[in-house]
Amino acid sequence: MSTPFDSVKLGINTRGDALYNIDFISLHHNDHIPRTGFISEAVKQITAYFDNPGYRFSLPLVSQGTPFQRRVWRSLQTIPSGAAWSYGKVAQNLATSPRAIGGACRANPIPIVVPCHRVVALNGLGGFSGQVQGDKLSIKHWLLTHEKG
Repeated sequence: MSTPFDSVKLGINTRGDALYNIDFISLHHNDHIPRTGFISEAVKQITAYFDNPGYRFSLPLVSQGTPFQRRVWRSLQTIPSGAAWSYGKVAQNLATSPRAIGGACRANPIPIVVPCHRVVALNGLGGFSGQVQGDKLSIKHWLLTHEKG
C-alpha cells in the first residue's frame, strides 16, 4: 500500500484473519489492495492511522517470536500515541536490559501497528527496523512527528 513516506510502501501480509507482518518495500511495487477480507480491514486501519495519529488499532495479530519478544511487543502497545519512551524505561518496566529491548524492537514483525518507533535512545532516535541511519530512521522520525501532531 502507498504511504505518506517518501521512500517506501508497505507490504502487508496476513495469515487467515490476523496480521502476520508489515514490510517496507520499494516504491516501484504496484499497489495491490484487495477490496474484501481481512487484508482490506488492515489497510483501512493503517490508512486511518495515517489520517489520525491517535487512531487505535484493533487488528488481531499472529502470535510469533520468542516469549520475551512477545512480552516486549505487548509492552510497546501500551505506549500512548505521541509519547516516546527510552529503551531504558521499557527495560526497567520489564526488568531487563535496554540492549534486549532494542533487539526485540529490531525483530518486531509488525512495525507501526506494534509501535516500536515509540522507543528511543536517551540522546536521539535510536534505531528502527535494524537501521540507525537512512530511510528507515526517516520513517521513525516521520511517525513520531506525525503522532505529536
